[in-house]
Amino acid sequence: MPGSLVANLPSSSPQFWAGQNLTLGVLARVGEETFSLLGVPSPPGGVRPATVSSAEYTSTHTVFTMTAGNATIKVDFLSPVSPSNYLRQSLPFSYLTISVSNADGSAVQIYADIDESWTGQSGSTTANSSTSGQTSVFQLSVNGAATYAQNPMDQALWGETIFAARSSNSSKVTLQSGGPASVRGLFASNGTLSGSTPAYGAGDVVAIAQDLGSVSSSASVTYAIGYTRDAAINYLGQARASYYTATYKDSTSAVSHFLDDYAEAAAEASAMDSNIDSKATSTAGTNYSDIVALSVRQAYGAADLTIPADTLDTSDLMLFLKEISSDGNVNTGKNALVVLTSDFLVDVIYPTFPIFYVMDPEYIRLVLEPVVRYLETGRWPSPWTIHDIGSSYPNAIGHDDGKAEQQPIEETGNILILAYAYTVATNSSTWAQSHRRLFQGYADYLVTDGFNIASQLSTDDGEGPLPNTTNLAVKAAVGLTAFGALFNEQNYTNIGLGYANELYNNGLATDPGKTHFLLQYPESLNNGSDTYSTVFNLYPDSLLGLNTFPQAAFDMQAAFYPTQQATAGVPLDSRVPWAKTDWQLFAASSSPGPDSSTRDLFINDIHAFISNGLNTAPFSDRYFVRPGPTDTGGPDVVGGYNAYRARPTVGGHFAVLAKALGPRSLA
Repeated sequence: MPGSLVANLPSSSPQFWAGQNLTLGVLARVGEETFSLLGVPSPPGGVRPATVSSAEYTSTHTVFTMTAGNATIKVDFLSPVSPSNYLRQSLPFSYLTISVSNADGSAVQIYADIDESWTGQSGSTTANSSTSGQTSVFQLSVNGAATYAQNPMDQALWGETIFAARSSNSSKVTLQSGGPASVRGLFASNGTLSGSTPAYGAGDVVAIAQDLGSVSSSASVTYAIGYTRDAAINYLGQARASYYTATYKDSTSAVSHFLDDYAEAAAEASAMDSNIDSKATSTAGTNYSDIVALSVRQAYGAADLTIPADTLDTSDLMLFLKEISSDGNVNTGKNALVVLTSDFLVDVIYPTFPIFYVMDPEYIRLVLEPVVRYLETGRWPSPWTIHDIGSSYPNAIGHDDGKAEQQPIEETGNILILAYAYTVATNSSTWAQSHRRLFQGYADYLVTDGFNIASQLSTDDGEGPLPNTTNLAVKAAVGLTAFGALFNEQNYTNIGLGYANELYNNGLATDPGKTHFLLQYPESLNNGSDTYSTVFNLYPDSLLGLNTFPQAAFDMQAAFYPTQQATAGVPLDSRVPWAKTDWQLFAASSSPGPDSSTRDLFINDIHAFISNGLNTAPFSDRYFVRPGPTDTGGPDVVGGYNAYRARPTVGGHFAVLAKALGPRSLA
């Protein structure tokens, strides 16, 4: 829900991450009066909008508090994040709980509806309803949708939208489908629905009402809403299913379990919210805790925990990460600029990994597993690590023809650093040892090509290729020392240390006064000595204690970054008017400065960005910090987001916590 719409919540619709509206109409009847709470722009006659009094978010909840007559109503969206509970984490549903208090003994009924906007199309929808025991479920699907098909705005078409609720000793459920005016009007008149569910027609809604009876103190009802896909991922031609399907074979049994699990899931979410808030606040202040709380659901919402669809073997677990909004690949490690597509990138894994490091490091292995398995087939023809394993989510089919985007140093350094991060975080080298031959080849590539670097793209590839990019050379150096530490190969460590010695100690990649790293090296490749980059690839060196670069290099950057602060933050490098929030917090963690002053500068800039009221997109990790040329995908205003939205790379905001508290510190 864009923040700009919250004040008008009763008439505003929630949105898919790409910006299209999703119908979710919510009404409450208190006594003889009906109020609109959410998503009812044209309410039935006599229906009044409730008054929004507050809105708040935590790591797992978004809660709106409203007044409806004398009653106080809370509309609470809960998306469980449970990394170590694979069943709970893999269920693709969220809870909507409406709580009523101060109703003075009035009769209270609650109503909610959805429509085919959740299916990603209009005009070809089939709706089915069923009741089993106390659980009532609507299932909406697209007639004839091809498996793995998406609409142009990235909504899946081949699954089922699920909308469900459960009656209890204190509530009674009724159902209806049909035109929104008639269905909503009936509820507004008498607080119940007819039970009629004719064939779905264009523009119809499917609705569930719950009668709470007289409410003297407080009462609540809970709905479940989500989207299931029997075949979640196409991995090298084989279908992979969501983890939960090993236990619950169909959508109705899965959502029934989800509703059963509400009390435990809510308790876990409350504990997680408190833990993240308290540790983030004590580490770096309330501005930082606001940032990471806003990042959690976005990071995990892009992750699919899967098992083979044919065997449902839960020991064969893989995680697939959808990049969202900036490219068309799968499990990548990067940050590209091709708006409104999605992917499996290795260089999206790299900025995301700090949240996995602190929450459950096993996810680092799980998200690398499909990449490593593909590379070990030998079907990828190049000597460097692949950029992604599929050009369009959910098709992770590799690039046997070698025609993936080329980021040789970036991705090769990423995979070695991530393998070592997993080993450090889990205190186990078993997985890395099983892939030693593969990693050895990539370390050898960094030996031959990681210092005199040919012109090539880096992770922020919209800026174009450059030779001898300092940040890439830093990554090569750290990647080599990571490999050396991983396998006790001192010769590789020495080569990485040699790179660092040239880049920093001998000043090859610094300005003459050694005040900062240059964008490229040697100095003659730059237009003067005032070029620079946010050297975020120093972060894993600091996090993992590799000591590739001396502390003086980190201190140099800490002193330099504040001198580059523009109106709204420090630009990523000397070429661009925008900053990247994940890389800002990598830099904040590795180069915090005296009394953490540089760290706090980055944090405060990001907090100002998310709270300035200029942005309606889900948390963007890229925003304008000074005036610049018109770009695509966002408002070209200082403090406005720039193209990216809803990406899992916000997991990188946990870099400060990861460095301060270590692996599994939020588990």
